[in-house]
Amino acid sequence: MKWGIIGTGNMGSMLISTLIKSGAVPAEKLTIYNRTIEKAEKIQEEFPKLHVAKNVSELQNKSDIIFICVKPHHYKNIIDELEGKWSENQCLVSITSPVAVDQLEKVTPCQVARIVPSITNHAWSGVSLFTFGSKIKKENRDLLKETFQHISTPIEVEEKHIRVASDIVSCGPAFISYLLSQWIAAAGDVAELPKDKATSLTENMMVGLGELLAQKVMTLEELMEKVTVKGGVTGEGLQALEDHIGPLFQKMFEATQNKHKEDKKHINL
Repeated sequence: MKWGIIGTGNMGSMLISTLIKSGAVPAEKLTIYNRTIEKAEKIQEEFPKLHVAKNVSELQNKSDIIFICVKPHHYKNIIDELEGKWSENQCLVSITSPVAVDQLEKVTPCQVARIVPSITNHAWSGVSLFTFGSKIKKENRDLLKETFQHISTPIEVEEKHIRVASDIVSCGPAFISYLLSQWIAAAGDVAELPKDKATSLTENMMVGLGELLAQKVMTLEELMEKVTVKGGVTGEGLQALEDHIGPLFQKMFEATQNKHKEDKKHINL
């Protein structure tokens, strides 16, 4: 099976690197393309065995499974350029949530899937979100899941849940990082803890928390229960959070849902 990746931005380059380094995809079976060819050639310096295509048509001719890793409003240009050149055995994979699989199925004769990755896949961890089109064959469905198991936990989601699932999986690291940066700043403001020390403590706490969850030592609910001693400090802190958090996360999800709806209005394949 030969693979192709169109677009070497943040997510495209992450997929190239992690799929090769994890052993999921041999470099010699991967062809990449970027509008600025120098960016693709820079990646080839790290992985000399991969192929750099001069245009998307060349990549399409060489690939069985093709990932489109560009911004949503650039999809039409890519689809138009590849029109009429697909085979029914090829599989097109979108990595962006606003472009629905049924939209792609209407404009291409090939098999279609959507896989939304996460920056956490850099560490061969986290989740990748899967939505399959109606025409995809079982062997390609299984192959995609098996491949992404090298770098993530593949989870299928329905179209109606893709935005909120992407908020948790793909946007979540940025959201949580912002909250933790505020946490670190507050530790300094209230208790004069130096920023570097607060940062080190926070990062290591998060790593430990992740390990507890990964090893299924405790659930989130059990963690709160175990750490919270009646009449203790943790309880006071949790009460303060409950008193002041308000509709913070509701507003966050509402904002992303609204942006998703706005983005979909501008996608015309």
